[in-house]
Amino acid sequence: MSKVHENAISRAIAEAYHEKLVGSLASDVIVVGAGPAGLTAAAELARAGRRVTVIEKRLSVGGGIWGGGMGMNEVVVQQEAVAVLERAGARTRPAGGGLFLVDAIEMACGLCLDALHAGAAILNLLTLEDVCVHSGRVTGVVVNRTMISGALHVDPIALTAAQVIDASGHEAVAVEKLTRRGLLKLPAPTGQIGDGPMDAAAAEQFVVEHTGEIYPGLWVAGMSVCAAYGGPRMGPIFGGMLLSGRRVAELILAR
Repeated sequence: MSKVHENAISRAIAEAYHEKLVGSLASDVIVVGAGPAGLTAAAELARAGRRVTVIEKRLSVGGGIWGGGMGMNEVVVQQEAVAVLERAGARTRPAGGGLFLVDAIEMACGLCLDALHAGAAILNLLTLEDVCVHSGRVTGVVVNRTMISGALHVDPIALTAAQVIDASGHEAVAVEKLTRRGLLKLPAPTGQIGDGPMDAAAAEQFVVEHTGEIYPGLWVAGMSVCAAYGGPRMGPIFGGMLLSGRRVAELILAR
């Protein structure tokens, strides 16, 4: 084995990450949340030649994929979502009733690699603290290290983009920043962020139909759609989130 030096190891990491971070300071699209909707959107947009940066507050990407339902790491999707998984290299198998199964680990890894190989940059351990708004339009996000945010008084930095996608799930964190300041009135019946009781069939359709721009420059995809619009909870089925991710990419590209 070749001899290595600690300084060379540290230098390689620091220089490579610095290059990645600087390259992500200005993007065409920033995706908040590296779950199924966010990763799908990132892959589709990057394949179309857009510069895409994904921020993820956790150490690992994939959102709720890894646990499947109740920690059983198998994921259910419907026929319409199979093509998204196949493009990501994840194998599916029929489960009856128009449903298909995919190994949760394979799905998470496949979607992540698909986004990366398409050209998207993924920055994990970054949490969204705020959004940038200029002339009534979202123009970027304000981020900090997950371990620092809320624990230490350390200023964040800003990443700018022409479009921002909130794919952060039930929390809808970017949407929440606007509603808390009164800049956005939520279309949800309660006027607050949160989804309704579980209705898987209705939710799967709802999340795709309501995917779109909720505020100039800010788009919602995946569970953030249900949280912002008060749609039903979908439960342990992931097809709607994949299709929502693909849909938001199509809408942005059309714009």
